[in-house]
Amino acid sequence: MHQPRKRFGQHFLHDHNVIDRIIRAIDPQEDECLVEIGPGQGALTFPLLEKCTRLSAIELDRDLIPFLREKSTNSGELEVINADILKFDLHDLTNSGPYRIVGNLPYNISTPLMFHLLNSISLIQDMHFMVQKEVAQRIVAVPGNRDYGRLSVMIQYHCQPQYLFDVAPGSFTPPPRVDSAVIRMTPYPEPPVNSGNFQLFSEIVKAAFNQRRKTIANSLKAIVATETFERCAIDSRKRAENLTLQDFASLTKKTLKLSND
Repeated sequence: MHQPRKRFGQHFLHDHNVIDRIIRAIDPQEDECLVEIGPGQGALTFPLLEKCTRLSAIELDRDLIPFLREKSTNSGELEVINADILKFDLHDLTNSGPYRIVGNLPYNISTPLMFHLLNSISLIQDMHFMVQKEVAQRIVAVPGNRDYGRLSVMIQYHCQPQYLFDVAPGSFTPPPRVDSAVIRMTPYPEPPVNSGNFQLFSEIVKAAFNQRRKTIANSLKAIVATETFERCAIDSRKRAENLTLQDFASLTKKTLKLSND
């Protein structure tokens, strides 16, 4: 029996009611390209294969690879890739996509993993993840909410997020010390706002939330000119958590315009 490894953040899902609920939420179809991140012992992998017939699974723990490959002989077509998902490029998958990404994510990498996947958002149809409840709350948070931050803005720029349901620690072996939640993120065909320059938009959002206790006039003074706030009809005394997606886009476009004038 494989012993869960702390360094990989392994908490294996064993609650069949939760597994069934996740499968129903994903609703995999036979001809779709599914990619599972961190299959572990296959709690989601093999139920998914019963529906979609083929799946690519990316697993960092090499000791789990033989078990997954051996067990998959009784199921659909399973491609097991021994790789670090934070360094893996979706373009390297054998199927052409678009990909439906699923996974019970290791909590210690869930946020950097989200940002990594956003770099390949054009290849993704949707994402269903089990994450720490706190992370799920941050992803769906709205302006003015204490959970609203950089992750909220960047996910919501690319995707429509949905908080699906909570999962208790007892659903895992070993039980984590925190509650979990399942979320769905569906990429937009086009971002809901036009920032004019995504790189600058990202820099402004990052700078604003890096010093979230400061006013945006102070946190953004190295990037955004003082008069820009007035031209965008945004109160410079606000903090980052009070700015909408449209506010950040407006600041980006106006900053671009001033730099080109």
